[in-house]
Amino acid sequence: MIQLEQPPSHQAKLTPVVRSKSQFKGLFIAIVIVSAWVISLSLLLSVDISKLKFWMLLPVILWQTFLYTGLFITSHDAMHGVVFPQNIKINHLIGTLTLSLYGLLPYQKLLKKHWLHHHNPASSIDPDFHNGKHQNFFAWYFHFMKGYWSWGQIIALTIIYNFAKYILHIPSDNLTYFWVLPSLLSSLQLFYFGTFLPHSEPIGGYVQPHCAQTISRPIWWSFITCYHFGYHEEHHEYPHMSWWQLPEIYKAK
Repeated sequence: MIQLEQPPSHQAKLTPVVRSKSQFKGLFIAIVIVSAWVISLSLLLSVDISKLKFWMLLPVILWQTFLYTGLFITSHDAMHGVVFPQNIKINHLIGTLTLSLYGLLPYQKLLKKHWLHHHNPASSIDPDFHNGKHQNFFAWYFHFMKGYWSWGQIIALTIIYNFAKYILHIPSDNLTYFWVLPSLLSSLQLFYFGTFLPHSEPIGGYVQPHCAQTISRPIWWSFITCYHFGYHEEHHEYPHMSWWQLPEIYKAK
């Protein structure tokens, strides 16, 4: 069983409002996100896409992208042990499930890499950081993705796609617009708001120890853009706080 680190002692300084959240809120939010993704995808895969005009199709794709991002954010919270801290096995099970739904990503592998990132941000052994050569957005993105994708995952997803198309007779356009495209857009969204913006070296150099900066924006916009991933300095400072608690930490600073 994967072991999680204990929360750092400075978390005792958090405000009572943040610390007194319901013990089951993380589990409830995870269930809502997974349920919304399943229901939305099921409905969209059965819709007659020929009846949708482009101005209708685009917001639907963005909505599905937002739900895909929610799956990954949930697995990320599970890596920090905060989806259901009362039972770590259930916590890891939810993280494994959401990563599998997101793109058959291996939970244990990502867990180890994510904590390596937290312990060594913006360093040569940070698996999320560029290698010193690929610093622009797209070069860094492809360098980043190479560390998390494998041919096995790609082959498995291809098999699932063809099974859905030829055995379940789901139209290829529906699969492409509502399954494939949102997952790819979500990876760009997560990388941009969770890695590229907060961990790009600012003018004057990094501020230690987290080498992360917060992208200051209104709370409602922070949620829409990437589930408050932009409050990245707060996340590194308090890694055992859930994504939905970050605005309170941001406001309290």
